Amino acid sequence: MDKFSPHDVEQVLSKVMHPEINYSLVDLGMIEDIVCKKDEAHLTLKLPFLQVPVKDLLIDIIKKTLSDLDSSIQVEINMEQMSQQERDKFKKMAKEGWKL
Repeated sequence: MDKFSPHDVEQVLSKVMHPEINYSLVDLGMIEDIVCKKDEAHLTLKLPFLQVPVKDLLIDIIKKTLSDLDSSIQVEINMEQMSQQERDKFKKMAKEGWKL
């Protein structure tokens, strides 16, 4: 039996705010393809560009947040670049919610 569901993971990550934008990673369309098996969570982190400077910080935040859900969780994060349509939506939200 799985310890947590994709819904549990998405709910927890929906509270994780982007460090530079006043929206959650889920709201920004950055979290996809959540799969849970026993004590493992696999997900895709969608980035506007694969070389974004906050990439490592985002990975650390996701892993820390999920370890708070269950300390034995093993997290695997695949990274993909957003499509042009996803990137356009992200940019619009980023412009509206920019913190700096």
